[in-house]
Parts: sequence; C-alpha cells; structure tokens
Amino acid sequence: MGDANIFLVGMMGAGKSTIGRALAERLGRTFVDCDRVLVERTGVPIATVFEFEGEAGFRKREAALLAELSRGHATVIATGGGAVLLEENRRLLRDRGIVIYLRAKLEHLWERTRRDSSRPLLATPDPKATLAALLAERDPLYSEVAHLIVDTGPQSAPSLVARIVAALERDGADSKAGA
Repeated sequence: MGDANIFLVGMMGAGKSTIGRALAERLGRTFVDCDRVLVERTGVPIATVFEFEGEAGFRKREAALLAELSRGHATVIATGGGAVLLEENRRLLRDRGIVIYLRAKLEHLWERTRRDSSRPLLATPDPKATLAALLAERDPLYSEVAHLIVDTGPQSAPSLVARIVAALERDGADSKAGA
C-alpha cells in the first residue's frame, strides 16, 4: 500500500464519503470528497451544475478535478458515483492508486438515497428504476477499475473499514473476492 492514493468508487449511497472519512482517519491520511470539493469550487450545488452545464459539463469538471487530486500521495479520495463513466478516469484511477469498489445492493442504495433531493440523476418520475438502471450500467465499470471489491450493506462504518484494512494488508491491492 505504501503512500499510494486510495480511491473509493461506487454508486451514490454506497458510503464512499462515510467510509472514506473513517478509512483516512484509521490510516492517518488526508480525506478528500470529490463532490464536496466541486461544490466548494463552483459555489453551487451539483444539481445546479447539471442544470446549467448538463451532465457532460459536470463530467468534464469532475475529470479535471480527479486528475488534479490524484497527483498527490497518501490520500483517500471518494469519487463521484459517475466518475468511472469516462475511460480516461478509469485509467487514471488504476494508474494512480488503489481502487476500492464499495459494492451495494439496489435495496440498500435505494434506502440511503430515496429521501435525498440533492441527487440530480434521481430527479425522475421513477427514481428507483433510474437507480437500478444506473447500477446496471456502472457495476461492470466499477468492477473493471477496482483492485479490491468490498460488499457493503447494513454493516457499520468501523466494521467495513476494518475489513478494508485487513484486505489491503492481506492481499495487497489485487483482491476482487469481495473482502
């Protein structure tokens, strides 16, 4: 593991920010949430960026930010849920650190996101169906980019962090066995 960056990927609601913060604390590293940095820099919510620039504009901003943040070392970085959509981002993630896919079932994702009105991609007539479609599209990309896949669910953040640290120490950075 050394001082390699650790990137957390996964769907909205998978726990990237919560787990990332706890993992960084446990490892004595800095934590960065890409979505939060983007909001701080633009001065507006992500939904507003989507409204004025569309998803393509948002993805362009996200890619530039990811390229910038990934130049550092020993940082735990929570990516946006759609960061893996661009091939350049997938390549960058794999090349510049250890990628951990926080894999969650649709039911858990829905429970965690259904009351959150700040998610522009779920502002649809049937947000659960939209979430299912996004998961179906993105799961193969998360799996492709991941060095380590961790199944989340009802476990506590400390429990998941302990599993991640154990897997990193045991298997290094190439375990897709579902930690």
